[in-house]
Amino acid sequence: MTKRLTDYEVLTFDCYGTLIDWESGIWDALQPLLMANGRGDITRVDGLAAFGELEHAQEAATPDLIYPELLRKVHQGIAARFDMKTSAELDDAFGDSVPHWPAFPDTADALRELKTRFKLVILSNVNRDGFAASNRKLGVAFDAIYTAQDVGSYKPSDANFQYLLDHLKSDLGLEKESVLHTAQSLLHDHVPASRFGLAKAWIDRQGLSKGGHWGATAPVAERPEMDFIFPTMGALAEAVKAEGG
Repeated sequence: MTKRLTDYEVLTFDCYGTLIDWESGIWDALQPLLMANGRGDITRVDGLAAFGELEHAQEAATPDLIYPELLRKVHQGIAARFDMKTSAELDDAFGDSVPHWPAFPDTADALRELKTRFKLVILSNVNRDGFAASNRKLGVAFDAIYTAQDVGSYKPSDANFQYLLDHLKSDLGLEKESVLHTAQSLLHDHVPASRFGLAKAWIDRQGLSKGGHWGATAPVAERPEMDFIFPTMGALAEAVKAEGG
């Protein structure tokens, strides 16, 4: 029997790409490097694609590296990829850019609506301080926040999802069957969530289900089956309301 959204007790969220507009934040944070090198020819699509590839590789290579330091290395990699010169100052500014990444316009209202029906939990690849800065833009108090810094690895590692499930049970008394994992990234979230048998709601902000682009996320070879697909967080909240949630 097909489950309804309101059959779940907890929504577990990726933050960046789902709640926070990390692509705009990343692209804005790359501008000083591009300007310093006179590289107006590098497009947003190309810049974000390079970020997606390099970030994924760096997370796999240095799983215990804190996210601002990881971003510094990614920035250096982007400079090298496009034959640009960077500096410690530019690398540091990019590494410290997460607090400046904006929330999507629909995020805060949607989360406040969803909070009336579900427990809300974060599973993020960003460090604790970085998420705390973003959290001030999100409009709700989350029931739990789990970061890559807590786990010691980055999604899509199985360790992050095992940590999530273990702590949902120990911290909130919630079992896997009560979880709806809600995220934009197929690579970081929905592929590993599928390995754990979690129900999945895809917030398809890039329109990939209709032929859109991969943006700042490295592509996956095979897209997992989804339980629910919504173009925005606002659309998810409206669907919950329509169910009488």
